[in-house]
Amino acid sequence: MQFGLTDEQEMIVSTVRSFVEREIYPHEDAVERSGEVPPDLAQEIKRKTLELGFYACNFPESVGGAGLGHVDFALVERELGRGSMALTHFFGRPQNILMACQGDQRDKYLLPAVRGERMDALAMTEPGAGSDVRGMACTAVRDGGDWVVNGTKHFISGADHADFFIVFVATGTDDTDKGPKKRITCFLVDRGHPGFTVRDGYRSVSHRGYKNCILEFDDCRLPDGQVLGDVDGGFAVMNEWLYATRITVAAMSVGRARRCFDYAADHAAERRQFGQQIARFQGIGFQIADMITEIDAADWLTLAAAWRLDQGLPANREIASAKLYATEMLARVTDTTLQVFGGMGLMDDFPIERFWRDARVERIWDGTSEIQRHIISREIFRPKGA
Repeated sequence: MQFGLTDEQEMIVSTVRSFVEREIYPHEDAVERSGEVPPDLAQEIKRKTLELGFYACNFPESVGGAGLGHVDFALVERELGRGSMALTHFFGRPQNILMACQGDQRDKYLLPAVRGERMDALAMTEPGAGSDVRGMACTAVRDGGDWVVNGTKHFISGADHADFFIVFVATGTDDTDKGPKKRITCFLVDRGHPGFTVRDGYRSVSHRGYKNCILEFDDCRLPDGQVLGDVDGGFAVMNEWLYATRITVAAMSVGRARRCFDYAADHAAERRQFGQQIARFQGIGFQIADMITEIDAADWLTLAAAWRLDQGLPANREIASAKLYATEMLARVTDTTLQVFGGMGLMDDFPIERFWRDARVERIWDGTSEIQRHIISREIFRPKGA
């Protein structure tokens, strides 16, 4: 059993980490204070990523991507996790679901997204439907050969920079033994389309500068050509392309935890109290030991789930376990790091309080910790008939 990285994978890690340290770290404080990413800086990061050959590296070479496998891409995301999400957003990883594009959609959406000419945003969550995807109130109904969409989406990440949106809406209801069951369809919607408005969302304490937005549909007419996948086939598209996004959250959590750990270990080795470095006190040293153990465990759990995908093996439970453990590990690591720093950990002279705030949302988006536990237990008990 081989646990080490290949030379190519080591190169990926080194290249992306160097990029983050050189191109992302220097701008983090300014973005944190202003809550904005200057447009020229965003374009500069995108341009340099394209020159590096890593833009849309999660897409196959057949459409112009770098063709990285799941493990390779998890390593990329792990290193990007060290930096501000508001800035690494422009490193450019379009939604893999765009591989479902057909015909003219490929030239209008897929290929421009891979080339960095257009940016996308995924729109699923609603004020009354977060984890309950089938609880969507945003609907599309047939009218004269078109679809007319009405409703609201919120918490839409990256929508402020998106040129088009991948939107899931309800397109009908089936009566089942367990009650009404909504049918879901995925649509591609361009910014500025009549009846479609993007407006500012809520102010979040996590990931400042990486904004969420609200999408409003008011009799927004869309032709059949805007359907991604099949009509009423939204869950099929979702299950084929989106469930692996949980690996991204897990991998980025590991990267952020490793950066946070470096701060904690360095501070413990330098800070002196009672005539010696605080690392010499078991109360501190043992916490540092627990931190690195948990980080390594989350790292391997995440890479193991990605490896299963590369092998074509079922990985739903493993992905859920990685997302659950890595995000909860990040919460513990950031909290412990703040404790090691003491009162200064809460001051914005250091990025520790930012890591602590940013960590909180990871246990919520892309499926809450409770949803991950539900997936894990379901995968265990379904084969047993329970």
